Amino acid sequence: MASSKPIGRFWEWGKNIFCVGRNYAAHAKELKNALPAEPLFFLKPSTAYVREGHPIIQPYYCEKLHHEVELGVVIGKRSQAVPQEAAMGHVAGYALCLDMTARDTQEECKKKGLPWTLAKGFNTSCPVSDFVPKEKVPDPHRLKIWLKVNGELRQEGNTSSMIFTIPYLLSYISGIVTLEEGDIVLTGSPEGVAAVQEEDEIEAGIEGL
Repeated sequence: MASSKPIGRFWEWGKNIFCVGRNYAAHAKELKNALPAEPLFFLKPSTAYVREGHPIIQPYYCEKLHHEVELGVVIGKRSQAVPQEAAMGHVAGYALCLDMTARDTQEECKKKGLPWTLAKGFNTSCPVSDFVPKEKVPDPHRLKIWLKVNGELRQEGNTSSMIFTIPYLLSYISGIVTLEEGDIVLTGSPEGVAAVQEEDEIEAGIEGL
């Protein structure tokens, strides 16, 4: 599909960031969350994006800022109620993302039954890598993703462990909210999430890319 926009710089014009929670069983377990019967997703604003080499800003109300490394799926064309068997045809490519989370704030929001916006949607809460065209990723369900803090390995998982596959997620989300070209869907994080401190250096990657 020929795009009218510079898809490689989707973060400069993409409208929506959809994040899927609890999509890895071990991660749900480490946070003492029940496994979902259907996808749990929430939104971040486009102002959450921050590019490699730029700092992540801890919000003033947060004392426990956690990293969550995730595979992001970049949407290539408008998607509304897309069936699973057609969903991958709507994918332009991928990016490695972090879902930075004000964990203490999220815990308070959960106790009070409040939305997660303060915990998940603050400025710089979605660090994002360069765009990877889908042609360079033979199987997005067989990718090893990892994250290090100050050189120490914190997270290491494989997208084969996702509870809900990419086609299922795109079909489910697009049946509720229309996905637009340039939108990105973060597919969940493996176990190993932990707090970071001021001046920590975060490094993350996809093995083989």
